[in-house]
Amino acid sequence: MITSGLRGGKGIPEHVAAHPRVFATFTAPSFGPVQNRPTGPAGTVRPCRCGTRHDQDDDRLGTPLDPERYDYEAAVLWNAHAGALWQRFSTYLRREVAKRAGLSQRRFREHARVSFAKVAEYQKRGAVRFHAVIRLDGPGGGDTPPPPWATAELLTDAIRAATAKVRVDGPVIDGRAHTFTFGRQLDVRTIRSADFDGGRELTERAVAAYIAKYATKGAETATGALDRPLKFAAELAQLDLSDHARRLIRTAWTLGACKDLEHLRLRAWAHMLGFRGHFSTKSRRYSTTLGALRDARAAWRRAQAATTDTGPETTYILAHWVFAGTGLSDTEAWLAASLEPAPGTEGEPTRG
Repeated sequence: MITSGLRGGKGIPEHVAAHPRVFATFTAPSFGPVQNRPTGPAGTVRPCRCGTRHDQDDDRLGTPLDPERYDYEAAVLWNAHAGALWQRFSTYLRREVAKRAGLSQRRFREHARVSFAKVAEYQKRGAVRFHAVIRLDGPGGGDTPPPPWATAELLTDAIRAATAKVRVDGPVIDGRAHTFTFGRQLDVRTIRSADFDGGRELTERAVAAYIAKYATKGAETATGALDRPLKFAAELAQLDLSDHARRLIRTAWTLGACKDLEHLRLRAWAHMLGFRGHFSTKSRRYSTTLGALRDARAAWRRAQAATTDTGPETTYILAHWVFAGTGLSDTEAWLAASLEPAPGTEGEPTRG
């Protein structure tokens, strides 16, 4: 679904590759300083604020420097409201694009459309961040060319403005009012159609590969949390979890007992650290649908079955295995590394 919206195919015209599109990453705000891998010139890794130069696979990455001062309540509630925050952002984005085009909201629909596909990924600290492909189309979506004023630069500027303005009011707990926004770290890059060139251009192939690698990374992969719902809070004592993941899950479970928070279903989603959204969503006109892909596959299998030779059955035996490789390609590794938090930015104050 991601690739067809970038380069065409599966019923999407190939000229969609010429539409202005960007790859954007939206992060959560800070809930307290965490252990990280700050980088210096030429990508060199500097010591963390704890004094340690962490390896990339260090289990301490993402854990609070001071757990007693880390805002676990806000972290869980932010995850629970992340979907609503994205939905409101998409509304703000259309307004900002229309404003830059000199159009009203009603007239904007007659000239252009904003399409997107996004995935949710858990950071090491347990907060969800969104990776999104955002595209400017004509009024009919990917089937129609965008107007002349539609550019990647205009779209980038509108994304930054909408991100700075969007906010969702949350619950009031023990006299504390929560308001949720995206973090200050916003990464927006234009997607090019040319081949990847020494880290200077981001192609649709690099974006699709990156999203495919990380779209299915759940909370249990990022933080060592659970891969199934809890039935009782007492189960936590018997599970092999990091202290950070255990406190996030326990906080979600405790908040889930509040009557005013019943609509968030925090106990049902405590194993997901409060996030209950789907890992992948898209706007209606971005590309094909899972239903269309399933129907096409079923039709292909029926056609194959109808033409299958009814001769003697043949059994194939695979007797030789070859190691294909593991990990990220050079392009995917560059993209993943470039999206890591900048030094000190995860220690910004939390709104609430």
